[in-house]
Amino acid sequence: MEVWPAIAQERAALVDALDALPADAWNQPSLCAGRTVRDTVAHMVATAQLTRAAFVVNLARHGFSFTRMSDAEIARVEDDARTPHDLVARLRSRVSARTAPPGPARSWLGETIVHGEDVFRALDGYRDHPVEHVVAVADFYRGSNLLIGAKRRIDGVTLRATDAEWTSGSGPEVVGPIIALVMAMTGRKAALEDLTGDGVAVLHSRP
Repeated sequence: MEVWPAIAQERAALVDALDALPADAWNQPSLCAGRTVRDTVAHMVATAQLTRAAFVVNLARHGFSFTRMSDAEIARVEDDARTPHDLVARLRSRVSARTAPPGPARSWLGETIVHGEDVFRALDGYRDHPVEHVVAVADFYRGSNLLIGAKRRIDGVTLRATDAEWTSGSGPEVVGPIIALVMAMTGRKAALEDLTGDGVAVLHSRP
């Protein structure tokens, strides 16, 4: 699978879905801790605009704190894009962009899918995705502790998708749709409600 075309496909579908949100949805909490729907979309815009060089400069400017840098970038984007329509237009303009902070391309596919579900799982349930996109993200996260510690979080459990030919790990099972498994791997507790098996309690106990 070619990753950047998959990212463009996911972004295009996401901006269409965001464009249809009612005005009152934008101030609702997302699954991204402490961030509203508006904040989460602003974060996606900021990330899609960052080059590798700008990421390093901005990180140094904020004392090498990823959280402080992200908060500042969200505030900057929200100051520039004052309405939801402006935010959607900014993200739409980056659909085919291939600029990104340092990191493998699959991490940016994961960024698009997971943050999109931070919005839509919080509001109304999961969106549909090509299964090969979600499998690629699941394969990436199960072997990575980059920023979100997914590999550590799922250590000692078996993940098994019910809607894809995908399993990972060993130990008590966590079973359900692969998009819910991806969200659980990235620490979204709400996704555990969509999963079954003895391993769910293990993931509940982990940050």
